[in-house]
Amino acid sequence: MRCPFCKKDHDKVIDSRSANAGSTVRRRRECLACEKRFTTYEKVEEITLYVIKKDGRRDVFDREKIKKGLLTSCKKRPVSLQTIEDIVNRIEIELYETYDREVKSAKIGDLVMRELKAIDHVAYVRFASVYREFKDVSEFMRELKPMLKVGHRG
Repeated sequence: MRCPFCKKDHDKVIDSRSANAGSTVRRRRECLACEKRFTTYEKVEEITLYVIKKDGRRDVFDREKIKKGLLTSCKKRPVSLQTIEDIVNRIEIELYETYDREVKSAKIGDLVMRELKAIDHVAYVRFASVYREFKDVSEFMRELKPMLKVGHRG
């Protein structure tokens, strides 16, 4: 580590401790050239996940966009904020575990639909109608038919 005072890179670590709830390591160092002390912080480099949109654009993944879509779909439905937060967490974890750098927006939409279908069919249909961009009622009915056969919750 380069000394901020003399710019030499000969130092020793005097003390190390965890900082920021364990996400950072704080190190107290002493320069062996000028004997001055300084502090450094180490943290894991965050992996940036990009979402590839339908039109080919790439945006940085934003969990708040998923949450906003879920809140809209679940408006006036018996779905708690905690349930929505849990869904967002599960989807985010799955994305970071499955994809290295890029994921198609369609995959995120499929994950949201899977989660909604399991908890509330009305919210699922609301989300699907926007996500799938149904062109007419027959497309919409094709999505509904499997649920009508099984019976619905919600």
